[in-house]
Amino acid sequence: MKRNLKELISNMTLEEKAGMCSGLDFWHLKSVERLGIPSVMVSDGPHGLRKQDDAADHLGINNSIKAVCFPPACLNACSFDRNLLKEFGSAIGREAQATDVSVVLGPAVNIKRSPLCGRNFEYYSEDPYLTGESAAAFINGVQSHHVGTSIKHFAANNQEFNRMSTSSEADERTLREIYLPAFETAVKKSQPYTVMCSYNKINGTYASENPWLLTDVLRNEWGFEGYVMSDWGAVNERVPGLKAGLDLEMPASGGVTDQEIIAAVKDGSLDETILDQAVERILRITFTWLDNREKETFALEEDHQLARHIAEESMVLLKNEGVLPLKRNEKVVFIGGFAKTPRYQGGGSSHINSFQVDSALEAVSEIADVAYAEGFSAYHDVYDESLASEAIDAARNADKAIIFAGLPESFESEGYDRQHMRIPDCQNRLIREILNVQPNTVVVLHNGSPVEMPWLKDVKGLLEAYLGGQAVGSAVVNLLYGKVNPSGKLAETIPLKLSDNPSYLNFGDKDEVHYHEGVFVGYRYYDTKEMNVAFPFGYGLSYTTFAYSNLKVDRSELTDMDTLTVSVDVTNTGTVPGKEIVELYVTDLTGSCSRPAKELKGFEKVALQPGETKTVTLTLDKRSFAWYHTGLKDWYAASGDYEILIGASSRDIRLTTKVHMNSSQKLPLNLHMNTTLGELISDERTREFGCLLKQKMDKLFGADAKLTDNDSDEDPMADAVATSMPIRNVAAFGLITKEALVKKLEELTQKVN
Repeated sequence: MKRNLKELISNMTLEEKAGMCSGLDFWHLKSVERLGIPSVMVSDGPHGLRKQDDAADHLGINNSIKAVCFPPACLNACSFDRNLLKEFGSAIGREAQATDVSVVLGPAVNIKRSPLCGRNFEYYSEDPYLTGESAAAFINGVQSHHVGTSIKHFAANNQEFNRMSTSSEADERTLREIYLPAFETAVKKSQPYTVMCSYNKINGTYASENPWLLTDVLRNEWGFEGYVMSDWGAVNERVPGLKAGLDLEMPASGGVTDQEIIAAVKDGSLDETILDQAVERILRITFTWLDNREKETFALEEDHQLARHIAEESMVLLKNEGVLPLKRNEKVVFIGGFAKTPRYQGGGSSHINSFQVDSALEAVSEIADVAYAEGFSAYHDVYDESLASEAIDAARNADKAIIFAGLPESFESEGYDRQHMRIPDCQNRLIREILNVQPNTVVVLHNGSPVEMPWLKDVKGLLEAYLGGQAVGSAVVNLLYGKVNPSGKLAETIPLKLSDNPSYLNFGDKDEVHYHEGVFVGYRYYDTKEMNVAFPFGYGLSYTTFAYSNLKVDRSELTDMDTLTVSVDVTNTGTVPGKEIVELYVTDLTGSCSRPAKELKGFEKVALQPGETKTVTLTLDKRSFAWYHTGLKDWYAASGDYEILIGASSRDIRLTTKVHMNSSQKLPLNLHMNTTLGELISDERTREFGCLLKQKMDKLFGADAKLTDNDSDEDPMADAVATSMPIRNVAAFGLITKEALVKKLEELTQKVN
């Protein structure tokens, strides 16, 4: 149905328009019944619907309807599979249509700056490219059913401590390269219906009243067309927020902020057209849903099977020294409370009231006869001598021991951050004791973010299950017994210890959190420093093996207006079918600025039968090579060489080639008396003048003015001194008058700018 929203808004009273800009209650928007504008509902749902019919809250305290808990982002990102995430999103869209939900509050795309962030289980990755691609695929799936998404939390919300008041202090290049790209990618590739602004300040200004963030960047640069809503309780000052681009405040304010808007319009401090624009944005999304209602049923069992499939495609086999897959006739014991009571989701606003939960102990009964010993609780960090003794005896008498370990729910949740990276002491102690009696030990981890593993070198198998959703038990068992070949890869680096993390000294501050590590987040830091890690970004094993060959690029030289097509052949060299994730990284060899050793710029998951070869083709554009130049206020790919790296992880690079970039962009020329000779010589626009001044310097000091004792004709120290010398010294040495130098600099600046 085509609607004239401007005409509709013109018939609304000021009070009705102001009312549309805040919630009716916790989950509903206001209606204007006389104009045919109904109240619509939004609901939490990044990995499953948390629709509350009765007592509402935003922290998962009160019950919601029975629903399906899919694997959270910490796991599903490890699938590196856009098609799978789109299918996942489509299921959420169907469920939302079936339950009268107009907007799903997700996905959450904040970068995993530190393993300690209590909400990391809800976030995809430490890498902005993987995060953006994952989010865009999910959003496209949800919105294919005309159900909105609310990508969150915009922006730089990377800790839970004091999240409603702390300021994320980061320079623009860091924001543009690390913390904003996932939102940008999603807006440009999937146009989410809504964006949810975060609680925190950014460089001193609340996200909810930040015009640079909500209008200049989000709308004017990226072309966002939907409405911006607040996180629940994120509004600081309502009228400045509305002016900045915050359209909808959630939840209800009891009419308080509605009156503030009304008063501001009446006294002239708020232009009513700004209010009209916000209302139009909200109504456009509301009617998009209303005019495209679908008759859907909540297919719980069908979606449970999809949740299992997503978990199977995402879990990461980290270590396998010949112990996996398990054989049905082996004498196996499952140990740990998580085997019977799995930890499968995080705590807080995304907590799902699952209609069914598969435990590994239940699931394995359909495959093999497996013994069970609790060993330790799934809830508490308490070493129980009796339980431990029973588990040790069971492990000693088995062929293999599978220990289900990880983080209890109390260790990580929305609302607070972790204090360390350890799993409960009781678990570490029992794992060590079992290793003393059973060398064939496999650990299955249930955790929303990385943990330290002091027993890592001694276990023979390690499966990172993360938080696997409600079908976690079936998925784990199918992977352990080889019914499904593991194919997930890590969406984040697992460091050896917490203090290795680049944000270690600058995380969790109360008032201001300084992002001193800049763009060196996650593997960008670890790989550039060549630091040992437990497991690198993009790492994951399979029950088969893969070979890479025949790397090709469609051109060896390109401009920043071209695209580059990269192809590589991948062969399954093992004996069982499997899936490999091909990762493409780019290394900047131009030296134009300080950049990470490599950055992910492409990936593709490919299924292969034994002996089969497929060609994977990836496309790179200017952004694949560029960094954000704050002087240009734009992305800049410098002229020079770049290396294309194809790998199985960020540390397992199989093939490389080089291409040469010819940039069409020229950096702004800012010449002054403290510009160095080296800077003049390095820029082709000023090179001639720089070389002339260098010759004058060389002539002044003469060949005998060597600063080192080496016998070579070259004098690197003299060259270094000359190239780093401010050109004011050329005038000071009497080689050119100050007036002539100033005039020449002005001429050069006018000529090239």
